[in-house]
Amino acid sequence: MRYGGVITGVTVSHSNATIDEIEAACREDERTFVESLLARDGVDEAFVVQTCNRAEAYVVTSKAARGRQILAEFAPDVRDSAVVEMDHEESIRHLMCVAAGLDSLVIGEDQIIGQLKTALAEARAVGGIGEMLDETLTKAIHVGERARTETAINEGVVSLGSAAVELAERTLELDGKTALVVGAGEMGTLAARALDGTGVERVLVANRTVPHAEHVASEIETAASAVALDAVPAATATADLVITATGSPSYVLDVTSLTEAGETLVIDLAQPRDVDPTVRKVDDVTFHDIDTLEAVTESTRERRETEAEKVYEMIDEEFDRLLDAYKRKRADDAISTMYESAEAVKSREVDTALSKLEAQGELTDEQRETVTAMADALVGQLLSAPTKSLRDAAAEDDWTTIQTAMQLFDPEFGGDPPELPDSAMPREGAPDEIPEGVDRPDQLLDHLSND
Repeated sequence: MRYGGVITGVTVSHSNATIDEIEAACREDERTFVESLLARDGVDEAFVVQTCNRAEAYVVTSKAARGRQILAEFAPDVRDSAVVEMDHEESIRHLMCVAAGLDSLVIGEDQIIGQLKTALAEARAVGGIGEMLDETLTKAIHVGERARTETAINEGVVSLGSAAVELAERTLELDGKTALVVGAGEMGTLAARALDGTGVERVLVANRTVPHAEHVASEIETAASAVALDAVPAATATADLVITATGSPSYVLDVTSLTEAGETLVIDLAQPRDVDPTVRKVDDVTFHDIDTLEAVTESTRERRETEAEKVYEMIDEEFDRLLDAYKRKRADDAISTMYESAEAVKSREVDTALSKLEAQGELTDEQRETVTAMADALVGQLLSAPTKSLRDAAAEDDWTTIQTAMQLFDPEFGGDPPELPDSAMPREGAPDEIPEGVDRPDQLLDHLSND
């Protein structure tokens, strides 16, 4: 992707926002959201990830100001302090932290890797992923996988599902009780598995697709059975613990569903919510959502601080590698442009020279090859030093030299170039453009050949 672009990101997450604010920021499914971003003028790439504790969007544009302008409309109904904007490098580092589980409610939780991969596939399916986001997200996922294999960041409570069960154990004596898990997706499955060994006598798994619920029920050692989603209100009458984690766009349980449930602990892990928050008013019903899981995850957070430091060091290392790769690509773009320009001049001048020589007599193939080889050698020798200089310039963050080379050697280079990330900004005092009166290299060669 010649000339590249810059990433601009925005996030509404549990770190700064309530579950209601996260829900307000999640307006549509990820694929549709990406399509709406791509439809905006100036957006080259787009990526959206929405989970139970975050809503984030990223765009690649030639100018950061355009990206900020577009993402300013991301969450209009959410208070400003809950919406965090990120520039190019902040976006890259943040995605690495997210993938590593450092920005999760449950530090080190494993589900986020799968959620990022799914979101990446959704964005790719509608053309949202180009070279910039592909490299960034691939690197972020790589960091997340490294963090979990090379550190103990994911030991202990590693999911909201297991955190919900731990909260239930603190709140309720589970021996001999009946638990209802609503949702047979990843979160519901993890919650059902976490119930094994807690003393629960029976587990009911509810899902819109009953065979999926049956599969989850078959995976746990505790006596378990499956019920249809529309049977959930009736099932609450026998359940002491209800954990919900569906992808339903509307409430699965409301006040009416729980009025006759008796003493019941309800934990809602879904985003958007599965349970109407007004069930708190129902006698004998204790209700918790993601906002109230902080107490459970805080002890885990403290235990993992040492491991988190190791992961941050890993992120620094991988971040530097990614920026180095970006620098090399920018240098390679300039070098490629330089050689293309030189090759065009060489081809034209070789053709001219051969035509003049042929006018004096027919040339042999060997003579033609000699002329061409000489021209190739001249190009290689003349561009050897500039090639090294451009690579050195990239390594030293001397983007003015790279920019000037693009202007010098690309005949079609014009207008404002794409904005560079902060680490790639020109050094103070460097020229912004080719000085007046300085010939382009192809013009200079033309003059030389005509003398």
